[in-house]
Amino acid sequence: MRIVLASGNAHKVAELQGMAAAAGLGVEFASAKAFGGMPPVVEDTGTFEGNARKKARALWEKLGGREWVLADDSGICVDALNGGPAVESAYFAGPQGDPAANLQKLIAVMQEVPEGRRGARFVCVLLLVSPSGEEALFSGDCGGRLALAPRGGKGFGYDPLLIPDGFDQTFAELGDDVKNRISHRAGAFAQFTQWIRPHLAR
Repeated sequence: MRIVLASGNAHKVAELQGMAAAAGLGVEFASAKAFGGMPPVVEDTGTFEGNARKKARALWEKLGGREWVLADDSGICVDALNGGPAVESAYFAGPQGDPAANLQKLIAVMQEVPEGRRGARFVCVLLLVSPSGEEALFSGDCGGRLALAPRGGKGFGYDPLLIPDGFDQTFAELGDDVKNRISHRAGAFAQFTQWIRPHLAR
């Protein structure tokens, strides 16, 4: 089965493909780039679910309802920022959506926040649309705390800052093997795996 990801983010495609391989799923994830890219989508719903639905439906309609389409909307929710930047995580530092700038802004705004108040969590919502238009929703989160400074060269986005609960290293230090087991996206993907297996057997 081929599923087209409503994103041009190569990291997300690779991460999902790695999780599928680890789960023994016969699923091939393709980037929207392979189909001419994503149509313009204004992510203005204020929720992860709403934004994921808009992205999935936009690509599904562009592809004429001939493909399985999966959208991922995810972000970081920081306690000291009243749960923000949340759905604005990808554009925290501005509309250009620069991951490095987003990371630097979070470091800056958290600079004076002491260790005991640096709680945060990653949230992921996956929304799948079948060729017939049926929807399925999956979600996961991963709690932890923000490091005082970025650490590690693996991962992407805010990975160098979040230390997941039960660990002393950031996601960017832990690497893909651990991340693909415990992350917010791994939690959502586990639900997706349960849902998709019966469809693979058809």
